[in-house]
Amino acid sequence: MAFRIPKLIRSRDKPQVQNYMGGNAGDEVLFGSGATAAGKEVTPTSAMQLSAVYACVRVISETIASLPFSVYERTDSGHRKATDHSLYRLVHDEPNSEMTSFVWRESMLANLLIWGNAYAQIIRDGRNKIIAIYPLLSCNMRVYRSEDGELRYEYTNGKNGVATLMPEEVFAVPGLGFDGVRGYSPIAIEKNAIGLGIAAEEYGSNFFGNGATPAGILTHPNHVNDPAKLRAAWNAAYGGSKNSGKVAVLEEGMQFQQISIPNNEAQFLETRKFQVSEICRIYRVPPHMIGDLEHATFSNIEHQSISFAVHTIRPWLVRIEQAANKQLFNEEDKGRFYTQFNMDGLMRGDYKSRMEGYAIARQNGWMSANDIREKENENPIPDEMGGNAYLVNGNMISIEAAQAQMAAGGNKNGAEGVKTK
Repeated sequence: MAFRIPKLIRSRDKPQVQNYMGGNAGDEVLFGSGATAAGKEVTPTSAMQLSAVYACVRVISETIASLPFSVYERTDSGHRKATDHSLYRLVHDEPNSEMTSFVWRESMLANLLIWGNAYAQIIRDGRNKIIAIYPLLSCNMRVYRSEDGELRYEYTNGKNGVATLMPEEVFAVPGLGFDGVRGYSPIAIEKNAIGLGIAAEEYGSNFFGNGATPAGILTHPNHVNDPAKLRAAWNAAYGGSKNSGKVAVLEEGMQFQQISIPNNEAQFLETRKFQVSEICRIYRVPPHMIGDLEHATFSNIEHQSISFAVHTIRPWLVRIEQAANKQLFNEEDKGRFYTQFNMDGLMRGDYKSRMEGYAIARQNGWMSANDIREKENENPIPDEMGGNAYLVNGNMISIEAAQAQMAAGGNKNGAEGVKTK
């Protein structure tokens, strides 16, 4: 099947502000519902300007993008890397003529972590063979069902207009959702927590920038004709986190009595720290991975990193692998070929722990010297030097062999062999 909409790969318009609510009904409801309880409107742009959100998105997307992503083939003897398959080069090295596999996966994950969905355009030749994969902006994609119940993807790409894509033309990876088709944006779901972080950051910036916070009681020596108007003018000039710290100018003998709580008593810094932990909780990222080392020690960082690989990275990998296996392979290849990330690098401990683990595997016969050297990116030892030999300790023998040895040597040693029923 020939590709029908080549325009999508020629223009890469940046997402406009009005498009940030996206085409998904769930995102429209969540992002379009106004300000948060903290008084701050949360959009993907404002959320990414919060350092904790940016750091969480970055560490997850870069970690997954840096892992080897390959195509494998199931064989009678196990499995092998299918380097001769046409998809291998696309997912492992170069999905299209404009970007590397790292950049492609990084952009897909950024969309997935912010908007809750990741999309890419699948380009096929006349023989239905995939020749390129281009990422699409999730905020410009609308998913719906046609009258016959089939999924359709409607993509808006700036001046190129709206294009409708068939399911075989889209590589879709939905995040956590309720219908299995569309994921919900974690930014939209948890916008109150992120809005509080934005408000606290803005308040702190204005407070330290201006040096004081006028908040308290205004007194006037004479009669005030319209106190409501005076209060409104004061609040407009000095109210809210964006106006905190401004220097007040008083006229006609007016006096200001400050009654606000000092920042240290209001636990301002504790609020900032808690919001970092709150955002880490949303993305399930250990705080030390985004630079918060308050509770990190040399003894627990390694285990936290392994926990990050198992409980944070692995679910995303499985989600991507299964989507790729379902959507990128034709019916003839399904079951025989599959995609898989290599997590060995993430699961590696320190050098001493790795060597102790390798020693156990080597001594008990399930790894050869070359198996170990391959994991450490070392050149193999020639076969004639025993590089592919599997060894076991001499004192680790089967019960049957022990019985045979004792039966054979029982008369010589004056001892009876072990008898069995």
